[in-house]
Amino acid sequence: MSDLLNLNRLVFFTSVIEAGSFTAAADRLGVAKAVVSHQIARLEEELGVTLLMRTTRRVHATDDGNMFYDRCVLILRQAESAYGEISLRNAEPSGTLTLTAPLDYGAAVVAPTIAAYMSVHRQMRVDVVFDDSVSDMIADRIDLAIRVGWLADSSHQARRLGTFEQIVVAAPPVAARVPNGAVPATSADLPWIANGALKNPLRWTFSSDQAEAVTVETRPVMTTDKTPAAYACMLAGAGISIFPDYLVDADIRSGKIVRLFPEWTLPQGGIYAVLPPARFRPAKVRTFLDLLVSAERKRKRQNAILPGT
Repeated sequence: MSDLLNLNRLVFFTSVIEAGSFTAAADRLGVAKAVVSHQIARLEEELGVTLLMRTTRRVHATDDGNMFYDRCVLILRQAESAYGEISLRNAEPSGTLTLTAPLDYGAAVVAPTIAAYMSVHRQMRVDVVFDDSVSDMIADRIDLAIRVGWLADSSHQARRLGTFEQIVVAAPPVAARVPNGAVPATSADLPWIANGALKNPLRWTFSSDQAEAVTVETRPVMTTDKTPAAYACMLAGAGISIFPDYLVDADIRSGKIVRLFPEWTLPQGGIYAVLPPARFRPAKVRTFLDLLVSAERKRKRQNAILPGT
């Protein structure tokens, strides 16, 4: 007997019994009569028994065939039920969504998206880790990782959700001390706050439509190891620093902080959804990504025109 159960052959067999002939079964299944005959022959060969007695006019089941038919009907019904259950399960979010995101983007965009997601899908549970480190998605059984910046090569699948700008900002008292007409080339002596969470927090290349690109080596008055800490120090008036737009746009609009060098831009970074390799995505992931894409588009629309731009 074959080690692999071929459910298709069970379908051919039960169809012959129910239709009463190979020809009628072939018509029902939409295949050639020879295909049905071949599949039944293979099934009998695998089982080592005769299932059907063939006459010129009709096909009759043997005793073994009748017993096997009763079992096959149960098996096929269970298979159909399982198929329906898994299809329904995949159509609606269910279970636990496990995800990770950087702390700053997570707090600004992902957290509100999770709240919106759970208000719609109340049956869902979400396990989220806000951390700037890169997790092992397979080992940690993570459904979705949100990453910002520039992706390293990976066997995982990535979908770009959007981009972000890097913006120089300061609290109003500090911004007032920046000379009128100041440009990045003359900013090295300003009170910079370095964000140690970045790969190179001291060297920045600025571009402008009106001038050639310029690279600035900053001399920070302080260094922190986390983006939220650098942001808190900037808000407190310790100095100027550079942050992604999703972190600063609301505070710029409210006047809580000021954008510096608005005519100059820094390289844009990407916002990505990273997923473990899979052919199909469960509904819990697809629906969350749809909400996150909508949240990112809304954020970009709100951020289209910021004061000082």
